[in-house]
Amino acid sequence: MALRAIVFDFDGVIANSEPLHFRAFRDVFAEQGVDLTERAYYDRYLGFDDRGVFATVGFERGHSWSSADVAGFVARKAVRLEEIERDVSVIFPGAADAIRRAAAAMPIAIASGALGPEIRRILDHADLTRYFAAIVSAEDTPASKPAPDPYQKAIGLLAATMNDASLRASDCVAIEDSRWGLESARAAGLRTVGVTSSYDAAELSQADLIIPSLLELNLEELHRLLS
Repeated sequence: MALRAIVFDFDGVIANSEPLHFRAFRDVFAEQGVDLTERAYYDRYLGFDDRGVFATVGFERGHSWSSADVAGFVARKAVRLEEIERDVSVIFPGAADAIRRAAAAMPIAIASGALGPEIRRILDHADLTRYFAAIVSAEDTPASKPAPDPYQKAIGLLAATMNDASLRASDCVAIEDSRWGLESARAAGLRTVGVTSSYDAAELSQADLIIPSLLELNLEELHRLLS
């Protein structure tokens, strides 16, 4: 079986933006009198999309926020994140080169819980958007990770882009930095690579291969995962 496509997570794999997301969440929660600590964010909420973070924290803290309230918080967080990001490159060292090498070998995509405009803004700044055949973001699926929906959507878009309905999830590898992301990819049927940028190797033990960063991404190793 040959490797036919690679699907990357975004935050924590391509972009070192999780610290910026935490700051934006923390600031918006603070406006509502809610204290979100860095440890709680990384331990409990990292795998959620923005709506999931606000809804879950609100529920756990006893706030009866409506869907409209949560939507407003998501919009405010997007504005705050853009303010924090301004004129800052958050692409991990080695990520741009890894993306270019992968895209030269096969179609590549993104499956992320981040918002589409946030993903594209960072990729555009680094001149990387053009390398991706498909980008799946938080708005594009009814359920976010750890549900398989983002990866299922990415595989469908890749198949359409390749004009090849025979593309299967088992022909593809996902690259993730969290156990939620790995669960999502595995549930969708992809082989998985864990990147230890956010969690140590023990937390990513379900991955088929573990690497410290995209600097260590070896396409031959990915091919061997499917052999």
